[in-house]
Amino acid sequence: MTNGALIGIIGLVAILACWVLAIVLYRVSENGSIGRKLTILLILEGFVLVTAGFPGFAFNIPFSFYDSRPVLMFLMSLVHHLGDAAMLTLYPPFLAMALDTSLTRPFANTRVRIGLAIGSVALSLTVVITGSPIATTVFYSLMTLLFIYALVASVHAWRTAKRGIVRERAGIFALAFGLRDLGWSLSYGIFAWLMWTQVDLTTMPDLAWLGKAVYALGTLLAIPLIAYGVLRTQLFDIDLRIRWTIQQSTLAGVFIAIIFVISEGAAQFLSAELGNIAGLLAAGVVMFFLAPLQRFAERVASSAMPNTKNTPEYAAFRKMQVYEAALIEALQDGGISHKEQSLLARLRDSLGISESDAKAIENELQAQSIS
Repeated sequence: MTNGALIGIIGLVAILACWVLAIVLYRVSENGSIGRKLTILLILEGFVLVTAGFPGFAFNIPFSFYDSRPVLMFLMSLVHHLGDAAMLTLYPPFLAMALDTSLTRPFANTRVRIGLAIGSVALSLTVVITGSPIATTVFYSLMTLLFIYALVASVHAWRTAKRGIVRERAGIFALAFGLRDLGWSLSYGIFAWLMWTQVDLTTMPDLAWLGKAVYALGTLLAIPLIAYGVLRTQLFDIDLRIRWTIQQSTLAGVFIAIIFVISEGAAQFLSAELGNIAGLLAAGVVMFFLAPLQRFAERVASSAMPNTKNTPEYAAFRKMQVYEAALIEALQDGGISHKEQSLLARLRDSLGISESDAKAIENELQAQSIS
């Protein structure tokens, strides 16, 4: 296996990981939540990796294949650069929503987001249509700065956050997105340099292969951390939904595996008809042992998420965490305004938290700030 094929396979696994996590997040997150925003980014990330050439590397497709198909080459370039433009447009507002730091607040402004979108799309189309090395260098340099900025913003949010769930959330985000941001900034930086020095990329020099490797590895290594980070920073019921998904998927997987093994085994050693009959009998046997299988699936879910239980106590604990996070953010400026008090009161009522419990949380946070 060549180094190019190995890098291509890593890229394909990273693409699959992106899209699997995107599907899970879409199923377990609410409309307008950080999880839904991240779903879009992960789908985009997968398409950007696909059009970056990783499938071709994995299957040893030569560059001459693309040279003889200019329309395909143009479409891949168009999708890839528009995907980059979408990352430039959507990633900073995502950070503004996910992180409490002054570095990301400008991107919460609608006019800034619109201007960023127009500029990104215009520059990407210029790169695709003209093929200008200068425009491409500028574009890749902006991508490099984007991911460096994201890493700096995440670390800044963690360092400036007060103790409690907000600091924990910022720390997890810095860790989860740091690997991807580091890998992608290095990759785009390498290709910005190669474009500036006008190296023939069809020869794929070692530096270009390094850029592709960190491109794929950045995503592949970050996906588990991103999944963990999203799990710890979303609304209080997302972890229960993911636990339920793991439990049901395990149960379905065991069910299908048992029936497949029995039916296929009977078909191979006996006959096809007996294989079908054995499969039906296996289904009946599995249904008879459904309760033990459900307990096994529950143990798998408990192992994957040991501190998550669908109990009134756990739900109450997570509601307290949500209210504490909102209260910490309100106290960031040194006091709580009248508007913030009204919003906190509505949040407290919607979560079913008593005034005494809310006051106890506030007193504890104020005591921590004094100490």
